[in-house]
Amino acid sequence: MRTLTAVLLVLLPLAPALAQEHDHGDHDATMHHSFDNVEQWVQVFDSPERNEWQRPAKVVRVIGLYDGNRVADIGAGTGYFTHVLSRAVGREGKVYAVDIEPEMLAYIDKREDLGPAEVVTIQADPDDPKLPDGELDVILVVNTWHHIDGRMNYLTKLQRALGVEGRVVVIDWREGELPMGPPAGSKLGREAVIAEFEKAGWSHETESVLLPYQYFLVFYPPVAN
Repeated sequence: MRTLTAVLLVLLPLAPALAQEHDHGDHDATMHHSFDNVEQWVQVFDSPERNEWQRPAKVVRVIGLYDGNRVADIGAGTGYFTHVLSRAVGREGKVYAVDIEPEMLAYIDKREDLGPAEVVTIQADPDDPKLPDGELDVILVVNTWHHIDGRMNYLTKLQRALGVEGRVVVIDWREGELPMGPPAGSKLGREAVIAEFEKAGWSHETESVLLPYQYFLVFYPPVAN
């Protein structure tokens, strides 16, 4: 049976997600920003204040990683989560840091606080994470899902990258005006994300209430016949 760390997880009924008032379709609602100024984004992504509400160590514990796991950090940016993941999966583990910005990946390669796991940087395309087939235990997508082009096709590629019992974790901003995060109109709401995954046949089985400004969703891919 699929299990996650019980702390801070809320089991959900598998009812169909409600459609949102505004259409967040597969293509036309994709949000794009420029992330090529690494030093600017280091100040944002890696600020000490972020730890207070992002709670990266607790996020990793809730996900339930083990020594030797293989994980991907989609939209890795400066490696804020990459370095935490690399500690969580240990020397036998592996972390794929995936981003479309080569400057970000170069910054990750130079980080001195990465853990003992092997860290592999991947320069992805907007519509393709370029992950190896059948290898991943967990794919983590933080504040990135709304940036991805062709999300339904992207889900097919994520499914192909997962191993047995592999799962995708999506963390993104709650709707409405918040002290942190983008403007309300730039967000892709929880219900819209669930609807996209369920349309593609994925199961939304659990979520966490750990984070004050973000929803924290866990999905499993369709079961092969």
